[in-house]
Amino acid sequence: MPAVAVPPGSPGEGLARVQGLETLESAYEAWLELKAEHGATRARFREERERLEQQGSFLVGAVRAAGLEPDSGAVSALAPAGGEGFLGEAQARLSERRAHLERQEAEAERASQAALSEIRATLTDRIQRFLEATRPRLQLLLRKVNAQHTILHVARVGGDEAVLLCFLFAGRIPSRYGFLFDDSTEDVSLPPPVLYADEGVPPEGVRPGAALLEARLRAPGEVVPLKGFLPVFIPKPGGGTEFFRLLQRGPVMEVEVAEGDAFRSLLAREEAERFAGHLLRLKLAGKIDLELEAG
Repeated sequence: MPAVAVPPGSPGEGLARVQGLETLESAYEAWLELKAEHGATRARFREERERLEQQGSFLVGAVRAAGLEPDSGAVSALAPAGGEGFLGEAQARLSERRAHLERQEAEAERASQAALSEIRATLTDRIQRFLEATRPRLQLLLRKVNAQHTILHVARVGGDEAVLLCFLFAGRIPSRYGFLFDDSTEDVSLPPPVLYADEGVPPEGVRPGAALLEARLRAPGEVVPLKGFLPVFIPKPGGGTEFFRLLQRGPVMEVEVAEGDAFRSLLAREEAERFAGHLLRLKLAGKIDLELEAG
């Protein structure tokens, strides 16, 4: 049985592309290409499995129609001799093809998963080295509403800074380079998704509520498929952390805090101070550059 055709390129070539690229954006593009190749290869194996199943079903139907089936009683008595042997040989050939296909598929999957794992590790290492060499710059804008409430904005950051901040805030790399600025939606009657249908997230799970979104962000893993925001976990006075997010809104990101299964942008004074204090601690630790501006 011939090998199943796969898309041009190989997992090793995809990894070599990532290792040879200097910018984060180009490395992410190569990663997405490899994931697309992996998906195309899976689809081709799926199509081949379906083809073999159709062949098997057609064979059994033809044998029954010819009266060659061993257990067809009086009908098989009138059938030509050798029907049982014909069916057995044909089924043996199909079984051999299925086993060969399974071996091919398992080998291709192992190679792809190994390459994807190494690419994620390569990107993580590169992001960590970028953070050691440079500090993302944040401009925090305070918009006082009244004596007790504040709205906080953070000036828009660049693509590289968004990736670096995701790793700094969440300890994981985003699945897409331009994730923070992506406001696309597959349904214009709904708000844009906050997750991509990627990294194990099903299409119906791209708009989770705040509680499910927090659980997803806290789950173990190297990659998080977030979209349109940056997560920030702020220590609480009594212990533990509270889930904030920086939601992209054109020229600024708006700071929101999780409340139940939703988010709230009108922050209590204490909440705003804790958020600003967390960024200040990161600045004093040499992780970011921070500018505060009261409006």
